[in-house]
Amino acid sequence: MDWLQLFFLHPVSLYQGAAFPFALLFNYLCITESFSTRARYLFLLAGGGVLALAAMGPYALLIFFPAFCAVALISSLSPQEVHRLTFFFQMGWQTLCHLGLHYTEYYLREPPPVRFYITLSSLMLLTQRITSLSLDICEGKVEAAWRGRGSWSEHLWDALPYFSYLLFFPALLGGSLCSFQRFQACVQRSSSLYPSVSFRALTWRGLQILGLECLKAALRRAVSAGAGLDDCQQLECIHVMWSTAGLFKLTYYSHWILDDSLLHAAGFGSEAGQRPGEEGYVPDVDIWTLETTHRISLFARQWNRSTARWLRRLVFQKSQRWPLLQTFAFSAWWHGLHPGQVFGFLCWSVMVKADYLIHKFANVCIRSWLLRLLYRALTWAHTQLIIAYVMVAVEGRSLSSLCRLCCSYNSIFPVVYCLLLFLLVKRKDKRN
Repeated sequence: MDWLQLFFLHPVSLYQGAAFPFALLFNYLCITESFSTRARYLFLLAGGGVLALAAMGPYALLIFFPAFCAVALISSLSPQEVHRLTFFFQMGWQTLCHLGLHYTEYYLREPPPVRFYITLSSLMLLTQRITSLSLDICEGKVEAAWRGRGSWSEHLWDALPYFSYLLFFPALLGGSLCSFQRFQACVQRSSSLYPSVSFRALTWRGLQILGLECLKAALRRAVSAGAGLDDCQQLECIHVMWSTAGLFKLTYYSHWILDDSLLHAAGFGSEAGQRPGEEGYVPDVDIWTLETTHRISLFARQWNRSTARWLRRLVFQKSQRWPLLQTFAFSAWWHGLHPGQVFGFLCWSVMVKADYLIHKFANVCIRSWLLRLLYRALTWAHTQLIIAYVMVAVEGRSLSSLCRLCCSYNSIFPVVYCLLLFLLVKRKDKRN
């Protein structure tokens, strides 16, 4: 029964599971001829409101307020101004909420309510949708409503798709980032073209979740039976770090698959709403690639893929100098600026930079297939251990947890890449 409790009684999983029948109902109603486009928007918005109140309680106001303000800003500002002002307002609001968490954890030393954690997670996803929508308007991909004359009721109906997009229940608590154009195409498509639910695909996802949860239960027993980073000695610390990071990864994998299943059940999956030339639905997890890659840079692009693409569009492509460092620094800000998060994401950016140079050098120097095979095996192991190091730092969050990690034998893995980065940069400068 342990693995059942580990997953199905997890608060987010519980609420995502409760939303599943309503996602199926929405899909069924969209296939019928009587469910109008406006009714679809209202159903998604009402479902988001009910789910927010059920999962977050009074903290749901922290979600409703920025959503309302974002629509007001989008509808009143010019396309040239909308992204900059909306971005700073939303990130400022999210930062204030994260500061409330800092105050409770580090100053009052009290565990915050679980509902507050759920709210912050949902707020981060809301930030993704708000900034994605404002970027689309700024780039001319979406035309903002509410610009002409008319009554307040007409303005509210015009703004309904935006409210529905920001708060629609299949993506409120988790799930891959969906662009507004794609969301609108999915909702507005005719009943005859609306995709029916593939119960075979949903069953396969359910079996994947079950397998991941069984693995997590077994790994949790092994971790609890061993020592922690406080008590481990020498090489034992490496096993502790790898096992702990494995628990984190398995938890993320199972939640991402559940979120993906909910979106598919509602009709927002890979086959829904795609237009010619438009990027299709991007699931957040590709377990095979993440667990077999020997490149840290590829892991960074494939980990939480829709978020990685969002960061690339929002920060990386717009940065004039140090785009990699700025992207990871912003990711630390978006996650909450806990000490472990700041260190972890900045360390990750350095590791990605080193990864580029190391593999570029190896591709030129290593010719033998046997040496290449050995090189790939060594870099795979090193990649997995560095990712585990970063993950334990980020998930540990606190300064005390970070100090324990940095003082352990695990720090040798990022240090090796840092030394290689220094040597390769120095070599490159000499050649220039």
